[in-house]
Amino acid sequence: MTQWRNSAERYGLVAIVLHWLVALTVFGLFGLGLWMVDLDYYDAWYRRGPALHKSVGLTLFAVLLLRVGWRRWSPPPLPPSTHTALERRAARVAHLLLYLLLFALACSGYLISTADGRPIPVFGLFEVPALPALVEDQEDVAGAIHEWLAWSLVALVAVHALAALKHHFIDRDATLRRMLGVARNPSRSSTEENRP
Repeated sequence: MTQWRNSAERYGLVAIVLHWLVALTVFGLFGLGLWMVDLDYYDAWYRRGPALHKSVGLTLFAVLLLRVGWRRWSPPPLPPSTHTALERRAARVAHLLLYLLLFALACSGYLISTADGRPIPVFGLFEVPALPALVEDQEDVAGAIHEWLAWSLVALVAVHALAALKHHFIDRDATLRRMLGVARNPSRSSTEENRP
């Protein structure tokens, strides 16, 4: 039976899908961003790449709002009992930073895209209106911040992934399996599962 909401022991399907959707989208946007800054004016993707980056970025912003709402309505499971107090604190701080970086990236991207006062078309379906420029040289300032935030996010995601792998391969706990939607291996004893 499909478990849609989170429980005290495991993540539900909605949280799992939102987690991996955001993760894949972030890496796709990062790769597209790196690639498109070197495009030549006459390249067919010179305008198409940024338009796609903006549309996907704004869609990601909406998904992030949905994810935050879902997290409040369906809180994440409790950390495994094998996690130390330091690991629990570090996980809380890392998750908070991930959310802050994602929202800051979306805001800085919006400020880059609307610096000239034009709205942002989203997949040709509708437009997000522009605000008046907030600072002088807004596109350049927001662009530098956007790049710095993107690299910071990727670095933090790498640490996040390494921590999940450490829990899976060294601690042998359920941290990674819960976010993959994989049930605990019944052939493993609880002693084996929770061994240090």
